[in-house]
Amino acid sequence: MLTKSTLYVVATPIGNLRDISLRALEVLAGVDVIAAEHIQITQRLLAFHAIHTKMITLHQHNERTASEKIIAMLAEQKSVALVTDAGTPGISDPGGLLINQVRERGYQVTPIPGANAAICALSASGIVTPHFLFYGFLPAKSGERKRKLESLKSLSSCTLIFYEAPHRLLECLADMTAVFGACRQITIARELTKLFETFYTSNLDGVVSWLQSDENQQKGEFVLLLSPVEPENDAEISEQVKHTLYILMESLPLKQAVQLAAEISGESRKKLYAFALSRKNNMPNQ
Repeated sequence: MLTKSTLYVVATPIGNLRDISLRALEVLAGVDVIAAEHIQITQRLLAFHAIHTKMITLHQHNERTASEKIIAMLAEQKSVALVTDAGTPGISDPGGLLINQVRERGYQVTPIPGANAAICALSASGIVTPHFLFYGFLPAKSGERKRKLESLKSLSSCTLIFYEAPHRLLECLADMTAVFGACRQITIARELTKLFETFYTSNLDGVVSWLQSDENQQKGEFVLLLSPVEPENDAEISEQVKHTLYILMESLPLKQAVQLAAEISGESRKKLYAFALSRKNNMPNQ
């Protein structure tokens, strides 16, 4: 039973049209109006489930004016459902402005939970951590993107979750590598719930090589999950290995010095890389 003068915030599938709750279908079929980010996209979902509710548009460019229209409908005791193209409204999608204005006017806002790409990706990533930060989309320009990534470096104990567009994917990963280092582990979740759903986990170096080897893997919608930094114990690296690494770092690029030190000593390349990064600006005289 739906309530009059209520805005329902309805999560919709991120790919597979069957990934929607019975409650969401009941709301979409029962409200007076659906406010959709793009009517053509939402129409496919409604047609699949034989729903014929009237729709209006609400997107990032008309949210303020559309909000006034929706509030007027609520004043007439109508019920409205808010949906975006996919996933949960207000999460890297329009909706926040409308919801704030509806609440300020004293009308009820009711969430109808469901699909969310970030949580979907994290749940199947295998990353074991109790904490995560959902950032959403990084800036499109490299300089600003690097500055934002630098501001996140201190959050080393939690998983960092980003959305990224396919045409910026490689540039974004290059900036992540520059900021976090080539050995930081990342999981790419691509085309979630769709036919070509893919999960791939590697360090930043490895994931870039994998993407470059197959252009098909650069297509679609992406969630990037940057794993927490694994604590390393410097005491586990012998003084002899550290000494060797210092000597190599004096005359070679860091990445090459770490690779050679790992080959010579048999020590973990990842552990040596982390140690080298922490010491490169404070190397003792040899």
